[in-house]
Amino acid sequence: MKDRSQTQMIEEFPLLKETAPDTLRKLRKFGKVQEFPKGSLVIRAKEPLEYIYIQIDGKSIVYNLTHTGKRKILFVFGHGALLNEHVLNEHNSAMYCETIEKSRIFIISADCFVRCMEQDFALTRAVLTAQERKVWRLGHQLKNTMGSIYMERKLAAKLWKLARDFGVNVPEGIEININLSVTLLADMLGAPRETASRLCRTLVDYKLIQMKGKRIIILDPRKISAFYRTGEIT
Repeated sequence: MKDRSQTQMIEEFPLLKETAPDTLRKLRKFGKVQEFPKGSLVIRAKEPLEYIYIQIDGKSIVYNLTHTGKRKILFVFGHGALLNEHVLNEHNSAMYCETIEKSRIFIISADCFVRCMEQDFALTRAVLTAQERKVWRLGHQLKNTMGSIYMERKLAAKLWKLARDFGVNVPEGIEININLSVTLLADMLGAPRETASRLCRTLVDYKLIQMKGKRIIILDPRKISAFYRTGEIT
């Protein structure tokens, strides 16, 4: 018998907040909660995607590989996020998904999830909304990689977004609740590690961020937002 204390948490997912009670019962019945250590590869590119994955706690990244084999991180996901780039079990996955913290993830077969979508339009609409949001974010990232924005501003934009999604208030400002190594930042930017390190030092010099080991604090969200939008330091 499943541990209801775990499976009942799916009711808290924004993705499922409008779903019918009968749909939630089916998801609890046929799904399961699985723990993943940090660094686990949850989804592999070019392999059949037979399951739907929803993050319960911890954090995961979704990335692809460049032609030179370098990671390019597209998303960082936390509680309640749908990790799949598609839900129909008709294509192989195009991306990788890896945990960057110890995580618990809700897993259910894609076929079962799609049947629930067929019977509950509220669930279908929520999935479409989540996937459209990802497409919008990808478009925004593409705009920021076409030479129209300096690398310092590009990093500032990513840190501002991470602070908005995973920020914790501290006396100095807003701390991003993720261990952000220089390598991870480089993969987010699609830049060499040395470049990412230099960019971090630049934002520190601009007094936009503070670094404590692998933790980054946004000193003033309004200032870093103005910087990435205009390039000006207010």
